[in-house]
Amino acid sequence: MEPNAGSDAAGIETRAEKRGNKWVLNGNKHFISNRANADVVMVMAKTDKAKGAAGVTAFIVEKGTPGFSVAQRQLTMAGPPEGQAELVFEDCEIPEENIIGGVGLGFKAAMASLDEGRVHVGAMSLGAAKRLLEMSVNYSKQRVQFGKPIAAFQAIQFMLAEMATEIYAAEQMVYNTAWRIDNGESLPTESAMVKLFASEMVGRVADKAVQIHGGMGYMAELPVERIYREVRVLRILEGTNEIQKLVISRSLLK
Repeated sequence: MEPNAGSDAAGIETRAEKRGNKWVLNGNKHFISNRANADVVMVMAKTDKAKGAAGVTAFIVEKGTPGFSVAQRQLTMAGPPEGQAELVFEDCEIPEENIIGGVGLGFKAAMASLDEGRVHVGAMSLGAAKRLLEMSVNYSKQRVQFGKPIAAFQAIQFMLAEMATEIYAAEQMVYNTAWRIDNGESLPTESAMVKLFASEMVGRVADKAVQIHGGMGYMAELPVERIYREVRVLRILEGTNEIQKLVISRSLLK
């Protein structure tokens, strides 16, 4: 992402200019995950402004390349260790062989990876939701109010039932779509559906988990509040959920 290019991925402003047998990158990126641990980054840059998305090229940039630096670590609402980074490129020279796929094919390469990336978000959502349900079931059996475990109360039982049902639905979507992609199918619409449903699902599950845990669910003493904060980003990354709805609706209406 860039400061002025989020959902509008084709609107990136980082530029790459050919000089001799090298490409020179200028621009900056932000909200880049895992930059602190990465030895290599893939950078999208405009190589032909007039061509729009067809003028975007993907480059490999290695750690320590002159002109490539990390300007700042950007902390998130999830807190450490989920910090993001801002990357800066100032006359950063990249050899021709570091181009991925070919000049002008960067946007196409990025879009081709979205199916898997969006199913990956679905899997992350599923794993977090299962853990939240497990903790909620265990806590409801242990927490005693009015002389009995809160699991005995219908209000708690109904929340657990709703959590489990949504998790089951998401699991079928994630596994089926992942299996079909592994078998060579291109599933942009289904992948968008998985990302949309699963990331929304885990948000609802996390909210119920906090409610079941009551005051303890709000305390940093238990991991529930941390997971509640961490899963919020899943509705944003790999394309916001609003973008997923556009992908799905356009597929229906084309």
